[in-house]
Amino acid sequence: MLTQARDLRRRRAREEQGVFVTEGVRAVEELVASSLVVRGALVSPKLAGTPRGEALRAQLDGRGIAVTEVSDRDFASAADTDAPQGVLAVAEIPVRTLPTPVAGRAFRAVVLDGVQDPGNVGTIVRTAAALGADATVALPGTVDLWNVKVVRGAMGALFRHAALHATLDQLLAWAGAHDVALWGADGHGAPLATALPAPERVALVVGNEGAGLTAPVAALCQRMVAIPIAGDIESLNVAVATGILLHALRA
Repeated sequence: MLTQARDLRRRRAREEQGVFVTEGVRAVEELVASSLVVRGALVSPKLAGTPRGEALRAQLDGRGIAVTEVSDRDFASAADTDAPQGVLAVAEIPVRTLPTPVAGRAFRAVVLDGVQDPGNVGTIVRTAAALGADATVALPGTVDLWNVKVVRGAMGALFRHAALHATLDQLLAWAGAHDVALWGADGHGAPLATALPAPERVALVVGNEGAGLTAPVAALCQRMVAIPIAGDIESLNVAVATGILLHALRA
């Protein structure tokens, strides 16, 4: 388990093995409470230092999850955080597909076009789940959704929210089949308020933190929308902007 946890820092290893790592007491609590398949856990003596840590260890044992005990030093060699809490778990990456909108009900999704900062992506997934979005779709060029920093930033939302990777062709075929409008977030777009009310089915496409939407994706968006901001501020953080836009698009 220790060697595997170290190896799973690499995206290729996660993709080949079909598993990911989540680290920290709260994250592992959320994972164990979800429907995802947990392969095993790695713990160090540090976990036993608090009642919450001890309760989590009992929960792992109660569910029959294989637990490997290692020293604090060895645990630190596999941990991604600067101050490890003494627990991480390995779970299977869920197989997810683009959802089918329900007739007569508003549908909202977020599409990530080359968003590379894992902290931003984790925050976007968490925000999308909190604001009732039906899915978050990561296009090629976006950081791996199962990167440990993304998992940590999502604060458990990845375990329940329909977040998945898809190609641009898959996105287009899905959007066309289900009449989902693609709206791009762009600082030069029309103020979102002028585009409301939105269609029943909308996928909000947000781009790279610095470069914005890629040209091929921007060309496919039926509408470009923006958040009016003070003239002396160039732009908003992509996760903050996504949250504001999603809130405005709530039906």
